[in-house]
Amino acid sequence: MYISKKLLLLGSGELGKEVVIEAQRLGVETIAVDRYANAPAMQVAHRSYVIDMLDRQALRDVIEKEKPDLIVPEIEAIATVELVKLEEEGYRVIPTARAAQLTMDREGIRRMASETLGLPTAGYRFADTYEQFAKAAREMGFPCVVKPLMSSSGKGQSVCRSEAELDRSWTIAMEGGRVQQGRVIVEEFITFESEITLLTVRSVNGTLFCPPIGHVQKDGDYIESWQPHEMTEDQLAEAKRIAGVITDALGGAGIFGVELFLAKDKVYFSEVSPRPHDTGLVTLVSQNLSEFALHVRAILGYPIPEIYVSAPGASRPLKAEAELEDYRIEGIGEALSVPHTQLRAFGKPVTKVGRRLAVALSTGDSVQEARDRAKKALDCLRIEG
Repeated sequence: MYISKKLLLLGSGELGKEVVIEAQRLGVETIAVDRYANAPAMQVAHRSYVIDMLDRQALRDVIEKEKPDLIVPEIEAIATVELVKLEEEGYRVIPTARAAQLTMDREGIRRMASETLGLPTAGYRFADTYEQFAKAAREMGFPCVVKPLMSSSGKGQSVCRSEAELDRSWTIAMEGGRVQQGRVIVEEFITFESEITLLTVRSVNGTLFCPPIGHVQKDGDYIESWQPHEMTEDQLAEAKRIAGVITDALGGAGIFGVELFLAKDKVYFSEVSPRPHDTGLVTLVSQNLSEFALHVRAILGYPIPEIYVSAPGASRPLKAEAELEDYRIEGIGEALSVPHTQLRAFGKPVTKVGRRLAVALSTGDSVQEARDRAKKALDCLRIEG
């Protein structure tokens, strides 16, 4: 009988779906867990469970029942205190339970990056109440960036441009956080030329860096990404230094999405996710090994070869504009008629405003050509109820 390793995924969205597919290609048994049924990764995993992942006992029950070799968080909203205990009992959490706990909220990772590691970041304040938030925003100055301490895909983020927008930004943060609590981070508004994700892989053969991914965000969520992003040698060297420092501090194995701002004469650390990154969906077509293949190889302890761009690529996600219980994606045939274009439809059971439902992926002879093709493909798609 074939005996395989067992991987349990906590969070089963579109990124987790690709992780499961890559794990199965290497003979790994997969279990997908999320808070709702029929999540994307559940559709391809061997088994699945629906639980409240902030419920410590429910989380422990599933893990003790399955006894996985690897516990792989895909989202932030997990009872990380219980993961720490489970790791102490011998379970292996990717990259580590401490990393999952630190990056679950923006306060822990920001304090580590700025105050412990001395990395360049935007100025920041934390606030627990509306009154503290308003005071922090006035001290920081307008415009400033407001974020809940824990959210995913940019939910709850806004730019507060004046005193008149304080109420609006506070409401957005309260409604968009993964955990409904009052604490927010108020950040200095950095004037930057571009923002990138530097995918960083910690593996048995050392730390490796993917070519930089440029991206555009709107309301904190990415709406376009491309690879490679043009950078100076000095910028790239500083980006790699920052990514190396933060991922070494977090430890463990796997891929990390390190977000950075590129200013004219400085590189700023923004955030880090100890897992595949949404902007890295472009690597499904642009790299010799996607971020998902790299993640699975690294956490299984397999060596990582040279990482390179096989063709300039771009991605454009399809996002819902309304809540629908029943929907379909139309225009797929037209989108796939765009040269050198692929499509991933995630199969999410229902839509929510702003929810990603699919992504158009294109390559070209140049980044600009790839970006133009991805936009053309996205423009073909429409969501109908």
